[in-house]
Amino acid sequence: MASFSAKCNNCDGPLKISELTCPECDLTIRASVELPRLARLSSEDCQFIELFVLSGGSLKQVGKHMNLSYPTVRNRLDRVITNLQKLDENKRAARAKIIDLLEHGKISADAALEQLNKLEREGE
Repeated sequence: MASFSAKCNNCDGPLKISELTCPECDLTIRASVELPRLARLSSEDCQFIELFVLSGGSLKQVGKHMNLSYPTVRNRLDRVITNLQKLDENKRAARAKIIDLLEHGKISADAALEQLNKLEREGE
């Protein structure tokens, strides 16, 4: 199976979904949509989460399947949790940047509100 990256191969920026097509009727929807949070994790983290869910949330079962000790599996889960939390931190940093631009008069209140609303819509 081919691996998928949520980062641009050219500049390492975040990729967004821009088109969805129905293979049955050929309907195409075009929009700029941020990838879901789990899709923005590394392929290794996504595979771990998939195995964790398929194992009924049992770290012990994940350890058996991966031939790893419980503490090692727990550490991998903690790493995935940290990576998900970083996605939230990035959003908070983006909000802070918008507010900073507003405070320094570099953007208007309307522009700041529009950017903040856009940021919220992207996270849905």
